[in-house]
Amino acid sequence: MVRSWYELPEYLTLRRVNGLRLSPDGTRLVAPVSGLAPDAKTFRSALWEIDVEPESEGGRAPRRLTRSARGESAADFLPDGSVLFTTGRQDPEAEPQDKPGPALWLLPAEGGEARQVASRPGGVGAFAVARDSGLVAFTSDVLPDSEDADSDASARKAREEAGVTAILHEALPVRSWDSDVGPDHPRHFVAAPPADDDARLGEPRDLTPGAGLALLDSGPALTPDGATLVTAWRVPTGRGATRHDIVAIDTATGDRRTLVSDPGYDFDGPLVSPDGRSVLVGRAFPGDYDGEPRDHTLWLVDLATGRGRDLLADHELWPRDYAFAADSSAVFIVADQNGRRPVFRIGLADGELTRITGDHGAYSALNPSPDGRHVFALRDAWDAPPAPVRLDADTADGEPVRLRTPGSEPTMPGTLTEIEATADDGTRVRSWLVLPEEASADAPAPLVLWVHGGPYMSFNGWSWRWNPWLLAARGYAVLLPDPALSTGYGQDMLRRAWGQWGPRTHADVMAITDAAEARDDIDSERTAMMGGSFGGYMANWIAGHTDRFKAIVSHASLWALHGFSAVTDHPPVWEREFGTPLARPERYERNSPHLSADRIRTPMLVIHGDKDYRVPISEGLRLWRDLLLHEVDAKFLYFPDENHWILSPGNARIWYETIFAFLDHHVHGKEWARPELL
Repeated sequence: MVRSWYELPEYLTLRRVNGLRLSPDGTRLVAPVSGLAPDAKTFRSALWEIDVEPESEGGRAPRRLTRSARGESAADFLPDGSVLFTTGRQDPEAEPQDKPGPALWLLPAEGGEARQVASRPGGVGAFAVARDSGLVAFTSDVLPDSEDADSDASARKAREEAGVTAILHEALPVRSWDSDVGPDHPRHFVAAPPADDDARLGEPRDLTPGAGLALLDSGPALTPDGATLVTAWRVPTGRGATRHDIVAIDTATGDRRTLVSDPGYDFDGPLVSPDGRSVLVGRAFPGDYDGEPRDHTLWLVDLATGRGRDLLADHELWPRDYAFAADSSAVFIVADQNGRRPVFRIGLADGELTRITGDHGAYSALNPSPDGRHVFALRDAWDAPPAPVRLDADTADGEPVRLRTPGSEPTMPGTLTEIEATADDGTRVRSWLVLPEEASADAPAPLVLWVHGGPYMSFNGWSWRWNPWLLAARGYAVLLPDPALSTGYGQDMLRRAWGQWGPRTHADVMAITDAAEARDDIDSERTAMMGGSFGGYMANWIAGHTDRFKAIVSHASLWALHGFSAVTDHPPVWEREFGTPLARPERYERNSPHLSADRIRTPMLVIHGDKDYRVPISEGLRLWRDLLLHEVDAKFLYFPDENHWILSPGNARIWYETIFAFLDHHVHGKEWARPELL
């Protein structure tokens, strides 16, 4: 157990489990695990094997399977137990002038040296394996007029030699998160499995020539026999907006048919049943300006007919992850619920919903076992980083059996508890509260309120980027509420603040802060506030509507909504709730924090990354300028090469160090101390 991990140098060295995949025979688990690279400037991922038995039943210690300077990720299995994975490592059999890019590699089931089995000029992205036939489907980016790999490589070389980086756009989106869209776009390819121990995959066949933007952010799914590929397909709906249908493509002929389509909904994340007869897809209602807020459910589709039904028609659960039972008789899902993210089992014959985990964990990466007895998953919580566990597939409210993990198992420097409050409209608002070890009535801890991003999410699991225990180790209590717009509390929690983010969420957050400050182990005279993305929006809103906080940290925040609406990476999604500033200005005028700039008196630390395309840097720059114009005690921490999140180890450390210094100065009254490397 690691006890000093909450010191920043040690924190950055902790290993992090980022996924989980079970072999077809149910005997092996493989997980990508990231850790600090030798140069300490990046994080690097490797594949580890995890025993399916816990230590008490003879389970072996995890063992590392891969090592390379570029790292490995996204593992899956061929029918013979060989492991497929993606990596950008150099192929020793490639020509010296070839630049390595993301490619598919194979690690033999019996062990030995990994080898490259598929590559493309545009790299390899998401991939899937047909359980029985071993056919491999993968995504690769292709320039618009390229007909094959050679022409694609030639076109890329011509652009590079001519010094051309321009991209001509004819539709949205232009950017996504931290990446430019284009000039190449994704297509789906299929290839036969290797013919022998030395062979590559068969010659890849392009199933989606001319797809254009249709496959952005869409991965392939395959039937067990490999005869059909199922994928989401982006469909333009006018004025720059799109929706997603689900299509089925014959892998032999390339013939495509629309499987699921509805003008009022988006469908994505297809998963084919083990018997090859059904497809699970997420169905999303994007929300209506004058009507209901957004909603999500799980849709079961007959692959032959396209007929579908809602598996959660009687429940207000948003499925975040899902998997079929091995015999196709049931579905396992995870969904936010009351500050947790449990695993549920849905019987497909009777529709019965059973929660199979009863603890406070947040689960992901579901892998039902072939014998039907267990579900292997990753479990995390605010007091535990992600780690592999085994669940009983049939027990209601069961406890996880922990497997030996290649990740870190730190001991928390404090305690985790829950509190509740009643908002002014009578709604229950609950929150996690992280308390430092020394907090007591005799030594009350200063409080830092955090508001989560999204906003359609829940504060229910571990975060490497925003870790409250690093503050707890420095004597701060951290409040982690789920106010209006949080998921896991039913649709009414969204209806309360649909189109009125600022006033309603502010009232909820103040109510739960009052409840925390009323505790005798909290120092109500020393409170601060932090938030990122939507939480940053709320930081800005709170700054203009109360002076109760000693300091406020605003990360990647929305400030002037009328300007943000057109420059965010997916404007139509935003406009479903807020409309456009010219046509429907009311919600912008009611909800934009910048309109209260002249009322801000609280010291503020503004943080923004220049590569943030979800909340562009223009928001941070204007916020910073407005604070200066109104002579607010403020600082601006700017990251030229980071995005919506601060991901590199060095910058992550500076992020925390600057926040610690800012809070210590304004909450504790310590002299301001600029972090050493700034």
